[in-house]
Amino acid sequence: MKARICVSEERLSKCIAYVRTNGYNIIIKKIALACEKERFALASKSANLYVRIEPEVKEQAEKILAALGITASNAINMFYKQIILQRGLPFDVKIPYTKPLDISTLTDEQVDAELEKGYADVVEGRSKLAKQVFLDIRKDYNL
Repeated sequence: MKARICVSEERLSKCIAYVRTNGYNIIIKKIALACEKERFALASKSANLYVRIEPEVKEQAEKILAALGITASNAINMFYKQIILQRGLPFDVKIPYTKPLDISTLTDEQVDAELEKGYADVVEGRSKLAKQVFLDIRKDYNL
């Protein structure tokens, strides 16, 4: 008979009960020892992480992770591994250099210059129609 390794207490109890009822008392201690070693190995391979996060952020992120087939635990584990590989955060954390323009503080010439920049972006294909942007957002987030 081949002994099956059990992890949980419930499965360990079932294994021991099965072994005892079939007259294999001699291997009970071996099974229990193997189960305990496996449970210890699993426990030593993981640690708990408790974080506070905004419920809306958590919900939105978990929807995206579910669509990708990734659990939150796996995503956090990947994030931590990237921190180790990058020796820091795997993305830039900085304040943007440009500030949003307050049109009320601009002169007519400055407003015209900004409008010209926007027109040049459209002509050179560096922009999208608002309708297309919203369609892309809905597609990306399954909305």
